[in-house]
Amino acid sequence: MTDNSARLDHVVLWVRDPLAAADFYEKAVGMEPLRITEFAVGTVSFPSVRLNDETIFDLAPVSLAERMDMLPGSADSAGHRVNHVCLSLPEDSFDALRTRLREQDVPVSDVSYESYGARGTARRSFYFRDPDGNVFEARHYA
Repeated sequence: MTDNSARLDHVVLWVRDPLAAADFYEKAVGMEPLRITEFAVGTVSFPSVRLNDETIFDLAPVSLAERMDMLPGSADSAGHRVNHVCLSLPEDSFDALRTRLREQDVPVSDVSYESYGARGTARRSFYFRDPDGNVFEARHYA
């Protein structure tokens, strides 16, 4: 997948039981489960399900909320059904977004490297909030 146009990458959903949630999304919704075995044996923090070729839902256990420290107050998102929405952008759009947010005094997280997403491992990502407190991640792959 080398098309770097703007698109939805992944949505992180808070769930009580990630394996039960994955089972529901697989059986009731028809989505492909991902990283189930790795989650079950403890090598990854959460499983995912594939919405389409480009988008996944991460099924984050609510117990992870206390570790959500990418922005001040991020752990508070556990009271909501969605932790954050991730936007996958071309590299130049990623850099332009970060610049625009800083110019408008919108707090942004540090840049993370090599994080997993719908298209494999992303090169860079960062987090920010909208005016209503919704958390977004921006990333690019190549």
